[in-house]
Amino acid sequence: MPIVTVQMLEGRTDEQKQELVEKVTAAVSESIGAPAERVSIVIEEMKKTNFAVAGKRASDL
Repeated sequence: MPIVTVQMLEGRTDEQKQELVEKVTAAVSESIGAPAERVSIVIEEMKKTNFAVAGKRASDL
């Protein structure tokens, strides 16, 4: 049973997240032959204040 964790900044719509899980499920199923009903997706959303690149928080950009 593959488990995929997606970490991303908060702010996506429910529709965008639904499309994401559908496409990730299909990609995992196709690439490793796992049945789609056995693929689990975990979405971890974080606040922009909790993510930084090159010394700059996403909330400050």
